[in-house]
Amino acid sequence: MSAPRQGRSRYLHDAFKIGIAAKALFALAEALSGIGLWLLHADWVRSVASWLTASELSENPADWLSLKIMAAANSFSVETQHFWAAYLVGHGAIKLATVAALYAGFRWAYPLSVLVLSGFIVWQMQKWAATGSLLMLGLSLFDLVMILLIWQEYRSLPRRR
Repeated sequence: MSAPRQGRSRYLHDAFKIGIAAKALFALAEALSGIGLWLLHADWVRSVASWLTASELSENPADWLSLKIMAAANSFSVETQHFWAAYLVGHGAIKLATVAALYAGFRWAYPLSVLVLSGFIVWQMQKWAATGSLLMLGLSLFDLVMILLIWQEYRSLPRRR
């Protein structure tokens, strides 16, 4: 083990560790959500949406949020369900694998993680441009910060001889 890190370098290392721990938790939640989505039935989704919005729609039939929820539930098809379930499981599994490789300290995992996160940023920014989703913008910003921290951590690794 190398000598303890000092000052700014120590803060960056701690931020790196916290960031990849957050990535691992989000990736696990994503993969589990995909599995859960795979198991859902579209009729159940429509029933829950109807139950959630019934009270509000009875008071205000033009309620924007309730109408959006019902529209999303009514457009929930088996094809959509399977696509998002596969996407969430795959996306989560890829992130879990890269995080595990970073935790294991494999040197090749650092540039691979930068490449994977860059790909996610490109996809998320395409989604943001198409939908204006602030979630996609926020995820991209978080991934960009993680790329910088991963690269900094990679540069601070002891050189091989």
